[in-house]
Amino acid sequence: MATMPVKKLLITMSLPAIFSMLVQAIYNIVDSLYLAHFSYKAIEATSIVFPLQMLIISVGIGIGVGTNVYISKSLGEGKRGRASFAAQNGVFMALAAYLVVLILAFTIVKPFVHAYTKDPETADMAVSYLSICMTFSLGVLIEMTTSKILQSTGNMRVPMFTQLIGAITNIILDPFFIFGIGVFPRLGAKGAAIATVIGQFFAMIFSLCMLIFKKQDVHLLRKGFYPSPSYIWRILKVGLPSMLISALPAFTTIIVNNFIKTFPYAISVLGVYFKLQSFVFLPIFGLTQGGMPILSYNYGSGSRARFSQTFRFMATLAVGFMALGVVIFQSIPNYLMMMFGHGEDFVRVGTYAMRIISICFILAAVSISITTMMQSMGRGFTSLLITLSRQLVIIPSAYLLAKYTQTTGVWFAYPIAEFVTSSIFLPISIHVYKKEFARRLAFLEAQKQKEAEELSPAPATEAPNTELTAQAPSNETNA
Repeated sequence: MATMPVKKLLITMSLPAIFSMLVQAIYNIVDSLYLAHFSYKAIEATSIVFPLQMLIISVGIGIGVGTNVYISKSLGEGKRGRASFAAQNGVFMALAAYLVVLILAFTIVKPFVHAYTKDPETADMAVSYLSICMTFSLGVLIEMTTSKILQSTGNMRVPMFTQLIGAITNIILDPFFIFGIGVFPRLGAKGAAIATVIGQFFAMIFSLCMLIFKKQDVHLLRKGFYPSPSYIWRILKVGLPSMLISALPAFTTIIVNNFIKTFPYAISVLGVYFKLQSFVFLPIFGLTQGGMPILSYNYGSGSRARFSQTFRFMATLAVGFMALGVVIFQSIPNYLMMMFGHGEDFVRVGTYAMRIISICFILAAVSISITTMMQSMGRGFTSLLITLSRQLVIIPSAYLLAKYTQTTGVWFAYPIAEFVTSSIFLPISIHVYKKEFARRLAFLEAQKQKEAEELSPAPATEAPNTELTAQAPSNETNA
């Protein structure tokens, strides 16, 4: 973290996460392709419930990122004991979050689904799929938290294998549960959900075993654990904004779906778009996963030069990869949509939507890089403000464009939001970076001076030389 060349370090730490994210993106596509061949209504059903799935994932991201930053900063300061207690409190928070999701699984699923479709078959598929995913969400919440804990120590390989285990298990089981191969029943969307949660539990078990039984810089089973309000608050201070950053797009999608639900194929197209764009966005998130612990460590140690080099290289790679995504989405969107083959109208609407929304990819790379930098410095609120502003632009834009242009113009809401947000927050983020690092360097300098004063010996008080005093003749004697 402190000595390896920045470019080599970032690539070394990011490649496993990027690879695992690409596997996750492949899983998303394969899962949807299986369902597309099962029934068009299955695609519509999973598109309806997709935002709530993202909300669950955002909870895991928030807890994981908050724990990751706290541990990385503690390790950068040389405080391993504090890092271990932060890891324990992070896992405790994931367990508490699961209990909340479990309660919601039995209360909100049916009302939510029926608000977006009146078709009984589509509604039944959506309710079954979402109920299973929420009821057994323990696997994904614990896996995401433990993977972030490992990443905070510089261990990127185990999280990569964790993602591989979950995704490959899911991909293998999908056709058996969806289509009813061999002794397995034909379950459709419900089968896809079962395959998903089984893969998540396998991934959780592997990640926990690696964290507990392999030598790590943090110890999850360290004695004396108790839920600490101070540790939980420090995790939430960074994690809650990260959670909201991930959750806000899901809330926005719920609202946008409400605007476009009367347009033919619109919700399904948006759902397919989010699956396809995961091939572009998830590798960027893998890159930032590798970059965040490096940024946090060097911020904690006050290494401004290495922090700046890491950010610049990370942002350059993100923009370059997003530019490749723009080329793909602009040149072959019709072929991408035809993989889900639902007729000419579906492909036509989807092709148009892909070309319009992908205009904002490069600006999105800049925003993602900036939010990662802010999170690594503990400025979670700034990151939240960037994401919140983006969603606040999307919602009214989508409403007005859907009202007056329908599907012709509604997709422009996304590039409009990215342009407005980047124009406002790029200069603000530069100012925050300079101010925050100046404050951090001043704090570290004060700590060094304090430690130096404590270690330096106190100056000895000179005692009077009684021998010389006694030998010196007094004025009285001389007189």
